Amino acid sequence: MRTVFVALFFLILSGWLSGGVAQAQTRIDVLETWPAGNELTLARNQNFYLRLAYSRDQTIGISVRPYFRGQPANAGSNPSLTYRGSGEALGWFFLMEPGAQVDEIRISAGSAAQPNLLTTLKVNIVGGSATPADAAEPGWVTEMRAEAELARKQAYEEHANAPTSATDIALFSGFMLSVLALGIAALSLPIWAFLRWRGVWRMTATIPLAIIGFTMLRIVIGVSSDPTSHNLWPFEILQAGALALLILAVLAIARRFFSRQLRS
Repeated sequence: MRTVFVALFFLILSGWLSGGVAQAQTRIDVLETWPAGNELTLARNQNFYLRLAYSRDQTIGISVRPYFRGQPANAGSNPSLTYRGSGEALGWFFLMEPGAQVDEIRISAGSAAQPNLLTTLKVNIVGGSATPADAAEPGWVTEMRAEAELARKQAYEEHANAPTSATDIALFSGFMLSVLALGIAALSLPIWAFLRWRGVWRMTATIPLAIIGFTMLRIVIGVSSDPTSHNLWPFEILQAGALALLILAVLAIARRFFSRQLRS
């Protein structure tokens, strides 16, 4: 038993050390910023750019996030792109409204779910209301912004052209079959109830039928006039069908309850 504990100890220790080595292999430095300086006021809709140097053996994502008093600042920032090896990367953010403040910029590397904070840049940046001055951007901002846009387009094209896996096809097919089955059930069951039930209960059966029927009719009319008006039509049918079946189930329970009360 003692041997087992010793082995587990060294296994955990080696994993911790390897994780520390992997973390040490990632390095990000802030080379320069624009506008230059750590204390400044950003004009309305003006970006604050950071020129970063990175070094990493594996593919990583680099994120730049502004904070104020330990909380995410009221700002928008660039999407994280993936990098590998050594090179330079462009980070930027802008403040959402005048008066918004940033006291530190956190630069992390890794996945979106598990980012590793590598460095922070202490600043005092405030959002202003004036329009940006006609100051020429430094060459590195123009060049790196064009490179980042090109990399973003390439990543999008690679993702769009990637072959669909069998799992994704199975999940999509299963979802569409479920929507089809739900739509058929939401139509057929109220019709069955309308034909079987008598009196006031027959009229109540038209309520769920009207819900799913109106939804499908609205989709057909909308798509015929504008093919992009109902891009999420399966979810519309899913929502309306579930509501129609729920109402029908409540009506069926109420009908059975009142029928028993009358018999007794």
